[in-house]
Parts: sequence; C-alpha cells; structure tokens
Amino acid sequence: MEAVVLYPSPPIGHLLAMVELGKLLLSHQPSLSIHILIATPPYQAESTAPYIAAVSSTIPSIVFHKLPKVTLLPSTDVTHHEFLTFEVLRLSNPNVHETLLSISKDYKVHAFTIDFFCTVAFKVAVDLSIPPYFFYTSGVATLSSFFYLPTLHNNTTKSFKELNLLLNIPGVPPVPSADMPKPVLDRNDQVYHIFINNSMYLPKSAGIIINSFESLEPRAIKAIRDGLCVPDGPTPPLYCIGPLIADVDRRSGARSNAAGEGAPNDCLMWLDKQPSKSVVFLCFGSLGLFSAQQLKEIAEGLERSEQRFLWVMRNPPSENLSVAIKEQSEPDLNALLPMGFLERTKERGKVVKSWAPQVTVLNHDSIGGFVTHCGWNSVLESVCAGVPMVAWPLYAEQRFNRVLLVEEMKIALPMVESETGFVDSSEVEKRVRELVEWEQGKVVRKRTVAMKHAAKAAMSEGGSSRLALAKLFESWKQE
Repeated sequence: MEAVVLYPSPPIGHLLAMVELGKLLLSHQPSLSIHILIATPPYQAESTAPYIAAVSSTIPSIVFHKLPKVTLLPSTDVTHHEFLTFEVLRLSNPNVHETLLSISKDYKVHAFTIDFFCTVAFKVAVDLSIPPYFFYTSGVATLSSFFYLPTLHNNTTKSFKELNLLLNIPGVPPVPSADMPKPVLDRNDQVYHIFINNSMYLPKSAGIIINSFESLEPRAIKAIRDGLCVPDGPTPPLYCIGPLIADVDRRSGARSNAAGEGAPNDCLMWLDKQPSKSVVFLCFGSLGLFSAQQLKEIAEGLERSEQRFLWVMRNPPSENLSVAIKEQSEPDLNALLPMGFLERTKERGKVVKSWAPQVTVLNHDSIGGFVTHCGWNSVLESVCAGVPMVAWPLYAEQRFNRVLLVEEMKIALPMVESETGFVDSSEVEKRVRELVEWEQGKVVRKRTVAMKHAAKAAMSEGGSSRLALAKLFESWKQE
C-alpha cells in the first residue's frame, strides 16, 4: 500500500491548506493513503478539532495522527508566537520519528511533506530514507525570498528593519527591507536564525509543492527554476499545484462561531438584499487583531466613505499584539464602536461578530471588494472569486505579500499605514471609495477577474497545475 505523510504547522490556515493538498493527491490517485501529523499547538486561536472530525468522517483515506503534547520550558517566551511554534515542533521530533516509523511498516511512503515551519523534522525523513518535500503555503515570490535569504544575510551585518533600502530578490519587484516577513526583520531575534536555517534546507529537498499557479506568479517561478535564488547550488523541482481553496462547509466547521448559529445565514441574507458588486467586505484572518482605537478609525472611515460594507469584527487583544494567541471572546459592538455608528449605518452596513463564512461571502454577487490582511489563503480565495482587494497586512509575510499584490500582480490597492502601523480614518475612507468608485478600483477589478479565469484554467484538464500534479506523481514512481 502506498502513502504520503503530511506535516502542517499548527495554525488553522496551514492545516486547511495541507488538508486540501491531501484531497488533491487523492483526486489523482484514490488508492493512496494520506497521513497527517498534528502537533499540539502552543497557542490556540481557534479549535481545529471540529474541522479534523469533519474531514475524518467524510474522507476515510485521510488519517490524522495527533502527536503527544510536549512540555515547554517555564522560561519559554509565550508572547512570541513564531518561537512558541518552533519550540513545540522541535520538541515533537521524537514523536514524529516514532509515528513515521510506524506508518512506514505498513505502507510504502512516497514522501514526507512538511510545512516550511516544520523544517526541524527534515532530518527525521532523511534518517528513515523517506524523500522529504516541502509544501509551501504562501506564494512563490515569498518562497524565492526564503531561497535567497541566506544570500541577503551574508551581504549585510544589519537587520532588515534598520537597512532602509530596497532589496533586489530574483523574480520579485524591489521590496522595502522593512516589508520582509516579520519574523526575519531583526537578526538578533532567535527566530531569525531558525528561519535562516530552515531556508538552507529548501534546496536540499526532493521538491517543493506550492499553493500557487503559473500565470499568477510567472516571474518568480522562472527565477527559481533558472536557479537565480540559490546562486551556490542546485534548486529542487517546483510543483505549482494551486489554487487550493478550502471546502466552504468544512471550513466553517473549523471556525469558532462566537456570534451564534444564525450569524452566517444572517449576513448572507443581508448580502442578498444588496446591489451587485456594491459591498466592501472587511475580514482579517484567523489570527489578526486591531486595537480599540484602530477599530474606531475603521468605523469612522467606513461611515464617511458612504459605501456599503460587511465587517467581521473581533475583540481587541488584551496585550499589545496583532495576533490572536488564545481564543477570543465575543466583542461588545456598542462599547467598541463610535456612539450611534450602528444606527447611522444600518441601511448600508453590517458588522458581524468574530466570524463569517469567508469563501461563501467572497463568491456572493453583491461583494465588490475585499479589505484583507493578505494571508495567502485569503488572497487565493479572493482571486478565485474575482474580487479586487485592499491590502492591509498585519503579521507574518503579509507586508511582503502587499508589495506583490499591488506592484507585481496589480490585483490590490495598498492601505498605507503610519510608521507605527496605525491607519487613520481618512486612509480607510479613501481606499474603500477608490476600490468601489474610482478608476484605480476598476483597473484592479479587471485584472482580478482575468486572474479568476486563469486560476480556473490552471486547475482544468490540461492546465498548468494539473500537469504539475502529474509530474509530482511521476517523480514518486521513479524512486
């Protein structure tokens, strides 16, 4: 019996993408057995248990292996969510080894496919003579930046946050050094050195599977394939098999619905009453949070814009964070929003507490734009729905993604923040109006609709992503 083992990073977005990869592999070879290792996350923004249960009950060929919980040292910095994740994955390695060994007794394991965050498990695959692959859950351009990271590191002694210059990365538009992925901005941060180490393992893999498609990122794909991102060694094969979009109903099983069971239907019923392409949807991912002051600025900007809106609003963090590291309680809208806001905007706006069925919303005819945190899953969902974006990055590689969406792909307008990261109400008002009413909005809409058709073509019979999938299976047969 043949199997592929997948190892996602704990956050829900990474798990969703990895499960979609498993489903895609099964669509090509239904006899395959997919095994997904689940490390217990150090923080839990939302429970993954309902989602895992839903997948297990409907797709018996996908088997989840929950790794035993590991004990973190009392001195571990619990406010640094990337470091926390890396620590849990590092401490889980003996359990990964045991589980892989157990699976390989009953199956011919073609590949151990790991998330970039899970690079610490690379050597486990090598020790067991199982080919290690990466599944990269963001875009090709950010992948090229990580391929190129050791070169950038060797070319300077300063941190990216201090450089204040444009970085030239092969296949990518010039990127302001401060827009590099957040975890690599400070070279004195221990996480920076973990990322450098992980980047050095990318070229050693048997191949890199990526949730993107040829016509979305042609320049970055060509730069990697031409070997420009790894100047001092070989580059492994790249398999662009996307866009993989999480199944809508199963995705809703993954989300905590703090607003009560009726909320998703309530917001969809409200959308049914709005004119075509008139509503701006604001939603900031499973981890993104804003301060109470920032929430008020968003509200004032939306009110002054006079545009229709659907806004998924979450509680501000208890600490000074832009990332949810624990489950959030339901927001008190009256306390957080300007006095009278809900009453004054009730004819053209709706605020939803904590959660909405994002894929369903984006594909609704009344949605005309999407203000997003630029998480890669959300970007692909917007592209596949043909909805233009306003890019408002919050964490991880999202500032880098904004450069790509605005400068390279031209499918988004930028939300411009102050040096402290704060966005005032006049900027919110301007970008929302621009997206729906102005010429710039029409240009990005046209481009996004073209990308929607290109995405469909890539996943169709004979399309680039289907061909890449076939090549991946070919590589496994040649072992």
